[in-house]
Amino acid sequence: MPASTGTRPFWEAVAQGTVDMAVRIYEALAASQRDVVLEESSRASAFARATLVSVLRRARDFAGAARVLEVDGAAADVAQLHEQAGALLLAAEAWLRAGEPARAAAAFERGGALERALSLYESLRAREAMARCLTRLRRPIEAAAVYRELGNPHAELESLRAVSPDIAVARREAVLRMSALLDAQGESWRALVLLADALQEPELRGDIALQAEHTRLLRHLNLNGGPSVEPARAPPLPPPPDGYEYLKAIPLFGELSLVDMKDLYQLARPVQFAQGATVLEKGAPGSGLLVLLEGTVDVLVGPAPGARLLNTLGPGAFIGEVSLILDGDTSAQVCARTDVRALRVTRVDFQHYLDTHEAAALRILRLFTEKLAERVRALSA
Repeated sequence: MPASTGTRPFWEAVAQGTVDMAVRIYEALAASQRDVVLEESSRASAFARATLVSVLRRARDFAGAARVLEVDGAAADVAQLHEQAGALLLAAEAWLRAGEPARAAAAFERGGALERALSLYESLRAREAMARCLTRLRRPIEAAAVYRELGNPHAELESLRAVSPDIAVARREAVLRMSALLDAQGESWRALVLLADALQEPELRGDIALQAEHTRLLRHLNLNGGPSVEPARAPPLPPPPDGYEYLKAIPLFGELSLVDMKDLYQLARPVQFAQGATVLEKGAPGSGLLVLLEGTVDVLVGPAPGARLLNTLGPGAFIGEVSLILDGDTSAQVCARTDVRALRVTRVDFQHYLDTHEAAALRILRLFTEKLAERVRALSA
């Protein structure tokens, strides 16, 4: 039995298989003595090593358990233990050895090794994850191209806004595409303002393509004018509330920074429901947050077919936010009263967001806990 003077009682407990006793002894050891135990484990029997891993798991020394198992080549178990210990890059390497590239990519991303994550996501053709990494790597043109393939116009628009004015060619293409997106969304005034501002930039002043698009929008809006040194501008009216404004107004996200809020917005996926369609099925697992942009939905409670109308919700309303954090089944039936356009943030995407945005996660979870405590106090009263 491998044992120095300070670790002998621990190894005796391991040899006897008294795991509870071994856990208490291990937890009482100094950090230097725990290191000695891990060094000595390489000379232990297979039985002792298996028992040691159980002890380390129970003592929550996940990094130590991973170190012991590493010698045995149990890559998947090692990866999970490294994740529990917060050693994400070590976990990613272990996932690769275990033949789990998707989990390796996620661990690399969470650990900040974005280039390695991107390379794996590209090999897996995981386009949404690719776009997410490209955004964090400040490669907005490439991110926008992926979002365009995915049919996610608002995320594409957000990516294009990040294109630097210092790169004239990229900026020109970004402005033209943003103008087209805004015009297609019925926000031609905003597109006109965007073009007018771009044509004042030194590198883009007099650009023929931008001037042509500016002229087209003027005609589309029944305005007189054309390309000029001072392009016509739209009135300084505030834009109508869009998905970003609605998402930002949700109390759960009330303390997020601008950057974190924009990242969350890019996760949201556009969805549509025809009149009469089921938006949320009662009793089904929660699917995440849904923010209404256009149209109305009915919230029904009670057994079908005589379910009672509880509420009718319209643009700006949101449902399902609790399922972002807590597992559980949907408590009400939600049906589309009219055609509905909305944004959805899935539970899976949101959990990944929490993993990669630590400051935002702390703020969100604190607010969620406060709201939950308020509800418990109200019920108790």
